Amino acid sequence: MTDKEQDTGAETTATRSGFVALIGATNAGKSTLVNHLVGAKVSIVSHKVQTTRAIIRGIAIHDNTQIVFMDTPGIFKPRRRLDRAMVTSAWGGAKDADLIVLLIDSERGLKGDAEAILEALKDVPQPKILVLNKIDRVRSEDLLKLAAAANEAVSFERTFMISALNGSGCKDLMDYLATALPEGPWYYPEDQISDLPMRQLAAEITREKLFLRLHQELPYASHVETEKWEERKDGSVRIEQVIYVERDSQKKIALGKGGEAIKAISTAARKEISEILEQPVHLFLFVKVRENWGDDPERFREMGLDFPK
Repeated sequence: MTDKEQDTGAETTATRSGFVALIGATNAGKSTLVNHLVGAKVSIVSHKVQTTRAIIRGIAIHDNTQIVFMDTPGIFKPRRRLDRAMVTSAWGGAKDADLIVLLIDSERGLKGDAEAILEALKDVPQPKILVLNKIDRVRSEDLLKLAAAANEAVSFERTFMISALNGSGCKDLMDYLATALPEGPWYYPEDQISDLPMRQLAAEITREKLFLRLHQELPYASHVETEKWEERKDGSVRIEQVIYVERDSQKKIALGKGGEAIKAISTAARKEISEILEQPVHLFLFVKVRENWGDDPERFREMGLDFPK
């Protein structure tokens, strides 16, 4: 009997656990769904495509099952080295999982990247689940046609229709996952919601605020690293982070007129990091120009990605 088996007196219920990879095209809603299912912020969300760069694991307990969600980068046609690393990471996460959930944006349907992902999924042996997201924005008859077309292309075990934003249909999905994963001990402590180190999560939060504030102005080629983390005697934390951009013009955008943009980003990030840590945070942001950081192997290691040759 494992230490997590529940003694109900008359019978004993064994625990279950497993890894569920969420894959899909960019902006399908994977990070929003993971955060909702875990019940806490473990993955950043923004309107900018390809926000998630490496696999982030969010851990949820449902009934007697520990479900480890792997929020993978959006799959798309890569153009740069960073793009190739992200797509490789996404498919690598899928191949390591017990179960694969394909999330499709119902509004966009099977166009472009989603169609290519379906084709690639045919060669993936793991059990696959189809989840249609953003169903509140699409007519029922169109959803049924979309589900039929996807199931014709790939043999899915089940199809779910949900809204990751408002939670509609998510309980049915969790109920199914809790019984579909294999019996076994839990991989993580009961109170752990992510395997992402706090230094990295704090950097991800700042990157999210950067994108939300400068969505139109700042190019995709920006990166945040936590360089210093000091626990202070008064119970607060001093954090120093660097925002890397590729050109001086991008640095000016990140700083804003009179430092207005960087102050707003810092305030929003500090507030959220403080809420997660449940302690006061002193956050200091610096913007540095590093040309072609997207070709620097060290930056890839910081992001948890393999550097493609």
